[in-house]
Formats: sequence, structure tokens, C-alpha cells
Amino acid sequence: MMGVILVLLVISVVALVVAQRRSRQRELERREAELAPVRQLTFEDVTALGEQLRELDVDLAGRQLDEGERADYQRALDAYEAAKTAADAIAQPDDVRHVTQILDDGRYAMACVRARVAGEALPVRRPACFFDPRHSTAVTDVLWAPPGGAPRDVPACALDAERVRVGADPDSRMVMAGAQRVPYYQAGPAYAPYAAGTFGGLGPILFTGLLFGGLGGFDMVGDGLGAVGDGIGDGIGDIGDGIGDIGDGIGDAFGDFGGFDF
Repeated sequence: MMGVILVLLVISVVALVVAQRRSRQRELERREAELAPVRQLTFEDVTALGEQLRELDVDLAGRQLDEGERADYQRALDAYEAAKTAADAIAQPDDVRHVTQILDDGRYAMACVRARVAGEALPVRRPACFFDPRHSTAVTDVLWAPPGGAPRDVPACALDAERVRVGADPDSRMVMAGAQRVPYYQAGPAYAPYAAGTFGGLGPILFTGLLFGGLGGFDMVGDGLGAVGDGIGDGIGDIGDGIGDIGDGIGDAFGDFGGFDF
């Protein structure tokens, strides 16, 4: 009898370990599935910064830069290189935040170069255009309301600010959320780190009712309340799966030990 109990105990432990490994693997796969489109979005922003630098090169061709212009231009180049390196190393959501912060520094440095070249005062440090950070540094705030949402002031490039003021739709960055294309700011909590790096402390004000809403939660400190809810749901499912795995393990073990006489 003691032999039977010992075998069942060993089987249960093995089955539990297998269930835990499967649960961890499913969690890793879920996180990677959430991170993959945000990583791609970040790569596209890095590429966009490189293209903007090439345009700046063309505009500066043949011009002898003074010390300030050279310093800001070098800052932009350094930001681009750093962003490429950081994007290649993205392995978790907070890595995305780091890349978008670097990109924001690069955009501002380019804005400083253009202001110096034009003989203008250096621009006030502002975040990127809310509707699509690839539009570069925002030039103004504009009062805007998402569909069915409350109005809020958002940073915008000149073209998007004009669109909003005349009642047209802004040129928003579109991403896939499930089977539909939506603006990135309505695509759920997976995009919270992307927004946090780009908009910093403005995030909770800008995104309340957007990422925090029907498609999920938003929390600038973490991945969002929706992600917590998903994790709880997944955890409950994993417990059920683990119990099933234990039962399967015991059943398989009895099959394996069926030839022994206890």
C-alpha cells in the first residue's frame, strides 16, 4: 500500500511540474504575441527617424554648420544609432519605453537644428504628435475628443492640428487590434509602454478612456489594468489546465505501471 501511495505522489509531483512548465510556456507565448506588433511599431518609428535625418542632410547640404548646429545634429545622429541598438534588443514591454524615449530625444534634437539654421529661438521641448509620433515633434496643443469620449488637449503636428480644428479626422497611426485596424492609442494596454516613452507624464491624461476602455486598461506604471485582468483569467485557466494535466499524468502513470503487482 505504501508503494502505491509513493508512486502516486511521485506521479502527482511530476504532473504538477509538467503543468507549471506548460503554464509558463503559454504565458511567454502570450506576452510575445502582445509584444510583437508593438516591437514592429517601434522599428517603424526608428526607420522614420532615419528617413527624417536623411531629409535633414539634404536640407543642410553645402551649409557650414556652427558649433550649436553641429552639436544638435550629432545628438540626433547619436539618438538614431542608440534607438536602432535598443530596438534590436527589445525583449520585454519596458524595453519599448526606452526606445521611444530615445526617439523623442532625436526628434527634439532635429527640431533644434532646424530652428538654429532658420535663425529662430530653440523650440520648447514638446512630445511628438499624439496622432502619429512619426509626424515629429508637436508644434501646438489642440482640443480633440475620441469617438464617444471626453475632449482633451493633445500635442499635435501642424497638419493634424489643422485637421482637428476644421472637424476632419487626424492622420492617426493605425495598427491591428484583433481583426480590425484602429488607432494605436485605442489598441489596448500592450501599447502602454510605447505611449509612456513618447509622452511621459502626459500619458494618464491623454490616454484615459482610450487604452483604458473597451479594448483594455492603461496604467503608465505597469501594463495596465486590462493586462492584470487578463493575467488573472489566464491564471485561473492555468490552474484548471494544471489539474487536468495532473489527472492525465496519473492516468498515464497507471497505464505505465499496469504490469506491476503491488
